[in-house]
This record gives sequence, C-alpha cells and structure tokens, in this order.
Amino acid sequence: MQKISTNLVLGLACIVFALLVAFAWIPLDTDTWLVERSRGKYVVGDSLAPTLAAAFILIAGLMLLIERRSEDTRPGMENLKFIGAMVVIGIVSVLVMRWAGPVAVSLLQGDGEYRLLRDTAPWKYAGFALGGCFMVFSMISFVEGKPSMRAALIAVIAVAGIIMLYDLPFDDVLLPPNGDV
Repeated sequence: MQKISTNLVLGLACIVFALLVAFAWIPLDTDTWLVERSRGKYVVGDSLAPTLAAAFILIAGLMLLIERRSEDTRPGMENLKFIGAMVVIGIVSVLVMRWAGPVAVSLLQGDGEYRLLRDTAPWKYAGFALGGCFMVFSMISFVEGKPSMRAALIAVIAVAGIIMLYDLPFDDVLLPPNGDV
C-alpha cells in the first residue's frame, strides 16, 4: 500500500477546492460569465477573476500530484506551520489592501472621500499595490528565510503585471478592494 504523502494530500485538497470554486461557488455567486458583450464592446464578467484563480489552484494541485517523491512524508507540524504562516500573511495583506487607499486619501487628500476617488489614479492602485506587494514579498521572504531586494523586485513586477493585465485594458474594472468599498 502506498504511503499518504504531503504532496498527495495538499494536491488533492487544492484540486477539490478549485473544482468546488469553479463549478459551485462561482456559478452561484455571479451573474455574468467570463466576458460579456455589452453595447458593442466586451467587458469583464463577474466570474473572470475567480475562475482564473480557481484554474491556478487546480494547476498547482496537479503539479503537486505530479511532483510526488518517494521520500515525501505524511503531513506534519512543519506543514501546518507553513500553511498557518501563509494564511496569516494572506489575512494581513488583505487588511493592508483594504485600508491603504482610504488611509492614503485621508492623509494626503484631507477632505477627499475615498469612495468617490476609488476609480481614479493613483488612489485606485494604492491598496492593491501595497497589499499585493506586501503579500508577494512576505511569502517569498518567508520561504527563503530572509527578506531580499530580489523578493521586493519580484513583488513589484508581479503586482505591476497584474495591474497591466486587469486594469489597463478594461475601463469598467475596479481592482480589489475598490469594488467592495
């Protein structure tokens, strides 16, 4: 009988989660598909971003199954600590993302209201850029065991790339967390 390995458990968990998100959560929570045609132009549908996220999680799960090694052990305390650290970094990053824009507006704009400025540069990028860079930088630094300029550069390039792919081509897209504020 084959041993239950960390990669097997985590890979299967990722695959199940991705399939649940893609085929249950997204269809029940969104009204539009990936891309919609409205008034002669294509607009991003509500389900595009979560579907892409589910696809990346599915790919990661499949990669974990393919990369299984014979010396891989059962899930242990080190695995739980790693997952816990990633969850904490994710939560802190989302909080930074959520509050960086409103705080920046109150400090730099004084009388401005963030809700009215959330779709104007540079305010619409403040939370996403700071929270996203913090997330990528913190995760890389945690995995490598130390912060580095390389991790900071990767974080800035990754977040800038996401902004260029999601925000710049579409007039009606609000980067997180601006759609919820």
